[in-house]
Amino acid sequence: MEPTPTPEPSKSNKANLIIGLLFVVILVQGIKIFFDYTDKKEITEQKAAVEEDLAGTMQRLKEIQAELETKIKEIDKLGGDVKELQKAKAEVDAQLKRSVARSSKSIKELKDRVEGYEELLKIKDDEIERLKTTNQSLFTENRQLKTQKNQLNDSISQLATKREELSNKVALASQLKAENVVVMSVNSKGKERESPFRARQLEKLKVEFNLAENKVAPIEGKKIMIRVIDESGQVIFDVTKGSGTFIVNNKEEFYTASQEILFDNTRQKLTFLYEKGSEYASGNYTVEIYAEDYEIGKVQFVVK
Repeated sequence: MEPTPTPEPSKSNKANLIIGLLFVVILVQGIKIFFDYTDKKEITEQKAAVEEDLAGTMQRLKEIQAELETKIKEIDKLGGDVKELQKAKAEVDAQLKRSVARSSKSIKELKDRVEGYEELLKIKDDEIERLKTTNQSLFTENRQLKTQKNQLNDSISQLATKREELSNKVALASQLKAENVVVMSVNSKGKERESPFRARQLEKLKVEFNLAENKVAPIEGKKIMIRVIDESGQVIFDVTKGSGTFIVNNKEEFYTASQEILFDNTRQKLTFLYEKGSEYASGNYTVEIYAEDYEIGKVQFVVK
């Protein structure tokens, strides 16, 4: 008995098989494309998230850089120590200059540093407030000291002014005064006459006066001078007969005659005899009496 021949697949079955295989291949490729797309999308999203995180951190670093610079200026102005802030700013400057790509780990480290800088800024805010309070206290204290100093200077100035006024009053009060001033002419026979004088009778001029009592004036040596002045304002003097110069009103002036005495506050009497050596011209004359550099008396006489 002959074997039964295997029936060959029909053309339609072959076609179905091929279609099935093609469908499987397309399905596998589709799945592969789907997962590839999903992976790329996830990577892209992760990369975008990293870049966004980095951008935000870098922006915060720039803000911290500006805040550090402001804090450095403010604390330095208040007299505080800025070394720590300068060091932190140098680190921030270096981080901002980096242009290489950063990994998630390095970004995490950078964010940790940012938190550290933010904490440092908070600490420095507290330090600034303390410095401001201290400086305000110092300013107030300094202002009070200046006020006290000004008040003290005013008091010293007022005291000096009063002392000077008192000194001037004492100096003025201690000045000598000539009293009972008399001018006489003396001829060759010793006869005295009162003004007016005849020129031929006036061989010697005699000026006599007392020094008035003055309880304020000290007992001390004094130089007393007389100036005989003609009506043209010229002083009669002769250095060979004891005339000289002295300073009065900041100006050097001639005197006619002088005496060195010890003022003893006894109303002592002084007498000056001056021989001109030539006749006096007719006119009005003035005799001024000085003690040191101030006038203590004055009298006039007439020559006919």
